[in-house]
Amino acid sequence: MQAKTKKESSISKNFTAGNIPRQLFWFALPFMASNALQVLYSTIDMVIVGKYVGTSGLSAVSQSSLIVNFVTMVCMGFSNAGQVLVSQALGANKRKEMNDIIGTLFTAILSVSLILSVIILAARFWIVQAMHMPSESYEQSLDYLIICGGGLIFTAGYNMVSAVLRGMGDSKRPFLFIGIASLINLVLDLLFTGYLGWGVAGAAWATIIGQAVSFLFSLYFLYRHKEAFGFDFKKQSFRVRPKYLKMIFSLGTPMAIQSGCINLSMLFVNSLVNQVGVVASATFGVGVRIDDIINKISQGIQFAAMPMISQNIAAGQQKRAQNVVWYTWLYSALLTVIFMMAYLFAGKQMFMLFSSDTRVHEMSGIFISAILWMFPAMTIMRGSNAFIQGIGYAKLGLVLSLLDGVVLRIGLSWLFGIILHWEFYGFVLGYGLAPFGCAIPGMIYFLAGKWKQRKTLAEEL
Repeated sequence: MQAKTKKESSISKNFTAGNIPRQLFWFALPFMASNALQVLYSTIDMVIVGKYVGTSGLSAVSQSSLIVNFVTMVCMGFSNAGQVLVSQALGANKRKEMNDIIGTLFTAILSVSLILSVIILAARFWIVQAMHMPSESYEQSLDYLIICGGGLIFTAGYNMVSAVLRGMGDSKRPFLFIGIASLINLVLDLLFTGYLGWGVAGAAWATIIGQAVSFLFSLYFLYRHKEAFGFDFKKQSFRVRPKYLKMIFSLGTPMAIQSGCINLSMLFVNSLVNQVGVVASATFGVGVRIDDIINKISQGIQFAAMPMISQNIAAGQQKRAQNVVWYTWLYSALLTVIFMMAYLFAGKQMFMLFSSDTRVHEMSGIFISAILWMFPAMTIMRGSNAFIQGIGYAKLGLVLSLLDGVVLRIGLSWLFGIILHWEFYGFVLGYGLAPFGCAIPGMIYFLAGKWKQRKTLAEEL
């Protein structure tokens, strides 16, 4: 690759040379912190709503946010596709092509988010009715959908900018942007929901305003550093290039479907657990929240590995790309040991942080004994998923996600919980074992080495 100026290298990073374990470690830390911060502020959001609005508010936010999260994940699927293309363009030193990719991605994502906003606003009554929302939460759910659905462009915009920066090897700015959103969200949550008494609408406004400020600040920052960013922000640069639009949708559609399948399977397993009783439902809800925190932190390693793999594949450095996967597995294994020890020795105490119900504390042991089976699979997936996404093999990623999220997560939960009558333990065990359906085939694909004959995306740019 050609040498970069000091200003340019402040944003984009060259991962085709240097010490891999050191690069991966320092690159992953801001991602891990960003993911932890996202989970933390969403948790605090729920706590504030629960305190000032009550059960009806919690129901409205938790249920309506599923819809908002679903459409957000659709946008993120296309953003992640853009990330892969940016990484490979950078690895192949195709700066002009990268400018066109970013411009096409910006226009495409913002257009898709506007279309999805219109759909949510037009279908909001049908959505709330289809979800069988309790009458106490009905109006509040509509408020949440109108505000967060209408402001989807800011949520999608933030994720789009962060994806491009990740593709360029920058993990610090996305952490800065999510930090801004989190701080504003927390302050406005207390002001709108607590002091002014706006209820669920206050929480929704706090979320959207935080994300809007973060998105606009990120655009301002990138405009001020446009030479280093690699996008000139000229009007003609926002023109959609059919070639890159096709590549973004070709890669992004499987990724978007993948996220949807995971959300769908979660809803199904939740419905099975709810049949056991309110204590089981609460225990599973708290357990999934703790599990989400753990997974999001370790997912930071996968986020860091993806652009490193993409750059090296595009640069023809297959051996370095392989080594990134090996070190991803190593770091993930170390985190797995730490998290498993935390579950074994302080699991009940973690549940006590979220719930004061002693029945939940007693049932937490069942959840922990079942969910521990998932950790080896998640360790493997950090490396194999990063590799599959990094090389741009979106169709394989979709197939593995369908196997994990639909076939096994739903199938095993039904088998263990209903057919074998293991009930709560069976539902959690099926939920925990399902990731092996993605982890094992992904690992075999990487180790078999057939991917070495694949044409890189960089060759098509």
